Amino acid sequence: MIRDARVLRAGFVPQEVEHRDAEVNHLSSVLEPITNGEPADTAIVTGPSGTGKTCISKFVTERLREEVLDVEATYVNCWRNYTRFRTLYQILDDLGATIDIHRQSTPHDELVDRLQQHDGPRTVIILDEVDQLEDPSVIYDLHSLPQFAIICIANKEEELFSRVDDRLVSRLRSSEHVRMGKYHDEQLYDILSARAKWGLEEDVITDNQLYRIADAAAGDARLAIGILRTAAGKADRENHERITDDILLDAAEDARAQIKQKSLDSLTPHQRVVYDIVREHGPLGPSEIHERYSEDVDDPRTKRTVRTYLSKMEQYNLLEAEGTSRDREYSLVDSAAASPMQ
Repeated sequence: MIRDARVLRAGFVPQEVEHRDAEVNHLSSVLEPITNGEPADTAIVTGPSGTGKTCISKFVTERLREEVLDVEATYVNCWRNYTRFRTLYQILDDLGATIDIHRQSTPHDELVDRLQQHDGPRTVIILDEVDQLEDPSVIYDLHSLPQFAIICIANKEEELFSRVDDRLVSRLRSSEHVRMGKYHDEQLYDILSARAKWGLEEDVITDNQLYRIADAAAGDARLAIGILRTAAGKADRENHERITDDILLDAAEDARAQIKQKSLDSLTPHQRVVYDIVREHGPLGPSEIHERYSEDVDDPRTKRTVRTYLSKMEQYNLLEAEGTSRDREYSLVDSAAASPMQ
């Protein structure tokens, strides 16, 4: 049943990107100067989860590398590498420049110096989930190095700007902004149809079933592809000739659970403490959450940072908020309330 499993994986970057031509062209034009050996503007790519931000960024950088020999690219997931050291180390590691760096004793400034001395090909650095950086000054470190072009990916611009100092805000505001909206059902259907065409054998899933997946995913391509992948995997394991409606129903629930678990596993230690407080005591307002959190950790972050944590968990469907900003309360998401598979 499965022709090419890679096509159904979440991180797969297709040969052609559906319904993002304007965004691809915009980002390509921002990065074009590096193909001539010139500095490029920083690009800020924003939009809700599942709108193709990472896919588009990787797609454009791969195209650049196909066209120009002396252009490289490196990708950093800032949710996983949330400290300044980890981010800088990851970039240097991708450049092959970490042989004599000791994780315990090497100072941050030495990592920056090493990046300044980098004389290899011009490099595009994709900072994914950049609003997760505990110390956003790393963006400033990179911004000042002309041999690197930076793509910053975040859900919301304002949350990124609220966490950086004034010298960087003005620079980021003057950067090129590529904004992604949620997909419509028809667009999601086209994305799923292309994945099914390349990833599955013929006639194992109907157009009607693809439309139902698109409807249930509510604009989130990551969830839509997750449902298709889960359904195909289950049907394949059980030796079905095609994906049945029952398998599709189970797959929708399983895919949501997998995405939720992946998001939970991505939480930083401090974010996990905040999540557990809401899970055990919610609904709670931000002030009470911060109070309880401050009692539970040795090195508590500011109220503003905890509000950013809460907003991030809301965007990733781990928490939900009710009320205005003044009397807002957070609680766990009711999984049963998600868009059902019709």
